[in-house]
Amino acid sequence: MDLDKVILYYAFTPIADPTALMLWQKNLCETLNLKGRIIISEQGINGTLGGKMSDLKKYVKATKEYPGFNEIDFKWSKGTGNDFPKLKIKVKDDLVSFGKTDEIKVGEKGIIGGGTHLRPSQVNELVAERPEDVVFFDGRNSFEAKIGRFKDAVIPNTSTTKDFIIEIESGKYDHLKNKAVITYCTGGIRCEVLSVLMKNRGFQEVYQIKGGIVRYGNKYGDKSHWEGSLFTFDDRLTIDFSDDVKLIGTCKRCEAKSKSFRNCLNDNCHQLVLLCDECYANHKGLPCKHDRETKVNRELVG
Repeated sequence: MDLDKVILYYAFTPIADPTALMLWQKNLCETLNLKGRIIISEQGINGTLGGKMSDLKKYVKATKEYPGFNEIDFKWSKGTGNDFPKLKIKVKDDLVSFGKTDEIKVGEKGIIGGGTHLRPSQVNELVAERPEDVVFFDGRNSFEAKIGRFKDAVIPNTSTTKDFIIEIESGKYDHLKNKAVITYCTGGIRCEVLSVLMKNRGFQEVYQIKGGIVRYGNKYGDKSHWEGSLFTFDDRLTIDFSDDVKLIGTCKRCEAKSKSFRNCLNDNCHQLVLLCDECYANHKGLPCKHDRETKVNRELVG
């Protein structure tokens, strides 16, 4: 059976001609009937694509043959066949914009000066060895953590990646600068940049999870340090790593447990909001009680 799948990936490597790469990727994806989002810059490539497994395998093989892309770590998850409405490929200045482009240097082997990569098993080993010294630090927008996060993680007050600079320069996390800080995000790309910015600001021991939450969750499910669901920037909106996922999110209206981000149907809103089934069915026309979280038209991050 040719299953529907979604792949998430990135590579930091110098790109001499981003426009040429964009045109090649566009032709490759259209030939294989793949949909999704890809960002290309002089720093590398970041993408998430959905399609049939056989077509995605052809895409992976072709992309790995491009200079500098042979070591890309493709993360796979279940798809629905309707995860993306269309194919969108953009050339930008940054793969992930934290507002500090001048601090990010990219070489043949990736970002220079970032945190130490840990495989999921190494994450657990570090926590077991130094339980009082390890801190999980969420590298995502804070609304993503409402439905899933690492246990006892620090959740910065962020609605975009550019908010992280304000947060880590505020002084509120200075007590962590001598701790073992494990940054984490969906697929790992945001932590590549965040770990550089944190080290540049005095955090002494910074790590990042190789493959991000996706790789950790695929290995351990909800049986270790991760709990809850994972927010995704596609039409699935959430994925679970087991059948007995812990519900940690709460409905914005009634505070019942929920993991479902929904599009608020009020004409002046259309934000994604955590709502339970009953409140979602009856919310249209009622005053919005929620803060801004994120628009349905989301940009790619991982």
